[in-house]
Amino acid sequence: MPPGTVRLSSLPDNTAPDLSAVAAALGSLAHDFSVRWLETCVSTNTELMTHTPADDGRIHVLATSAQTGGRGRRGRQWLSWPGHSLTFSSLWRFTPGAPVPAGLSLVVGLALALTFEKLGVEGVQLKWPNDVLVHGHKLAGVLVELTPGRGRTMAAVVGIGINIGLPAGVHIPEQAGVSDLTHELGHAPSREALLGLVLAELHGLFQTYAVAGFDALRGAWQQHNAFASLPVRISGEGKDIVGTCVGVDEDGALLIQGDSGLVRILSGEVSLRPNT
Repeated sequence: MPPGTVRLSSLPDNTAPDLSAVAAALGSLAHDFSVRWLETCVSTNTELMTHTPADDGRIHVLATSAQTGGRGRRGRQWLSWPGHSLTFSSLWRFTPGAPVPAGLSLVVGLALALTFEKLGVEGVQLKWPNDVLVHGHKLAGVLVELTPGRGRTMAAVVGIGINIGLPAGVHIPEQAGVSDLTHELGHAPSREALLGLVLAELHGLFQTYAVAGFDALRGAWQQHNAFASLPVRISGEGKDIVGTCVGVDEDGALLIQGDSGLVRILSGEVSLRPNT
């Protein structure tokens, strides 16, 4: 299979993973990655954080066919369905001086959005700080956790969950709706090809991020902002903030224009909802 070729598959996919297909999707970048795929795992993020691989110059990736105790933001359970989702984490060690973690989770979301668009998904949106939507329905989520890196620059464990083909009638709490790649495309790429394509997109964007910071990618993120110029309510840390979403700044902070002026939201412990 030529590099970058995407194999279509039926779902659910309960076959053993073919790591050569991941390498094929990565193409010339394959030597930069070390990929492990476990049949089952409590949490890929926890596994990489607890048993951090030695720094051998490669990006270490852990995927699983079934995650039994995945974690999302704010202590929520990360829901996934064996054979219906792609769940994986990757450990990225940045060069000293890289602007970690400012805007990092937004860069991950952008990488997912660009990957989905290259596959042909239409209506891809980004919900600050860590969700990827299609026409308002959740398609993927991100959890970034920091760990000691090189010198004073932190490393990041990037956890990603992508809905490939969800069981009928599935419901995710606190989500207005969910979608999956099978619904959006008619068919979905194999788990292995999708993993390779996302990793390749992350690799390119993280190179830009490490040199120029999130500001170099902010315009692309803004183009996908699900709540651009819309009335929103930010809740989760004391008094709610109501205003118009005007985008994000060069550090990835959310900007809300309220009655008293522009408010900069830094904390990840918030919820973004339409103000209806």
